[in-house]
Amino acid sequence: MRVLFAGAPGFGHLFPLVPLARAMRELGHEVAVASMDGGEPVAGSGLPYLSIAPGVDWRKEIREAGRTRRPDLMRRVVESNSADREAFVPLAAHVNSRVADEMVELATRWRPDLVVYEYQFPVALLAAARLGVPAVQHDLGFVRTPKLRALMLAEMADTFARHGIDRLPEPADIIDLAPPSTAGEERYGSSMRPVAYNGEGEVPDDLAVPAHRPRVAVTLGTVPPKTDGLTRIERVIAAAADVDAEFVLATGELDLSTLGTLPDNVRPYGWVPWRALLETCAAAIHHGGSSSALGALDAGIPQLVLPDGSDRFITADAVRDRGAGLSAGAEEIGPALLDRLLTDDALARAAREVSAEIATMPSPRELAQRLTAPGAITG
Repeated sequence: MRVLFAGAPGFGHLFPLVPLARAMRELGHEVAVASMDGGEPVAGSGLPYLSIAPGVDWRKEIREAGRTRRPDLMRRVVESNSADREAFVPLAAHVNSRVADEMVELATRWRPDLVVYEYQFPVALLAAARLGVPAVQHDLGFVRTPKLRALMLAEMADTFARHGIDRLPEPADIIDLAPPSTAGEERYGSSMRPVAYNGEGEVPDDLAVPAHRPRVAVTLGTVPPKTDGLTRIERVIAAAADVDAEFVLATGELDLSTLGTLPDNVRPYGWVPWRALLETCAAAIHHGGSSSALGALDAGIPQLVLPDGSDRFITADAVRDRGAGLSAGAEEIGPALLDRLLTDDALARAAREVSAEIATMPSPRELAQRLTAPGAITG
């Protein structure tokens, strides 16, 4: 079987697709991943990468759609820093429409038997419908997507009609990475264990050994530092100076030179594989990216989520409501909050419970076997 994976460009959109794609390849299926400019890093996973519409910039096109077509939605997006998902996803739909011809052409050329796409890239659902093959939607974390998908498809109705599809299709299945106890009554589709892919590489040798005191992993992901400055990480560092723990800053390419001399218990690093780092940690602090949160839940450690926009408030609420972590704004960060993260037995117990729950969810290989079984799903 030939399986085409597709998603919007960005680590948080494409990296969650890698475990299932690798599982399908290990079962002998031919696999490729398609995306727009900016999606190239997924090729580091060893999966073939196919470029859609070179030169078309995802974020620039969203801004242009907001400026020229839906300024009402763009105002809501700006005011909420994209946290208003019902305003954001229709704008993302316009980018999907912008690359519809290229996506259909690529799929027609590659001839997949199955398409798997992340929920913000329903242009792949259009391509599957054109080819008459089934499509499976791959959700990314805690966001409940049926209403958002409906908004995107409604915004793309003219594009579907232009390609001869008058009845907007539904995916044959939806893959849900959220542990059931974090989704409440809004469960749907097929659960899959959230297996982390954070790029290739090892934890540095000095972090691979156990710490002499509790270790806390800290990251702000790849997007928030560019849009929100250093406010949150500055406050975490200031509070960490008064906490008896070791703090590891996994900050990628973020320039920390403006922070001056760091406290002795704060250790800056560049890129570190997040999930592997968490194995050495007692707790985690992050921006609310779904992969960051799922990694901490899988590791069974409590987490402090510092959301700033996009779907990160949804992540923070899911973690907090399950009791497996804390959510806070920048102004709430202080030594007392960090102490609670490390000492609250209820948080640690709930985190371990979710970790045990994740271990019972179907693995990517198990789901790959089911999705690719003869006659399992139809277009």
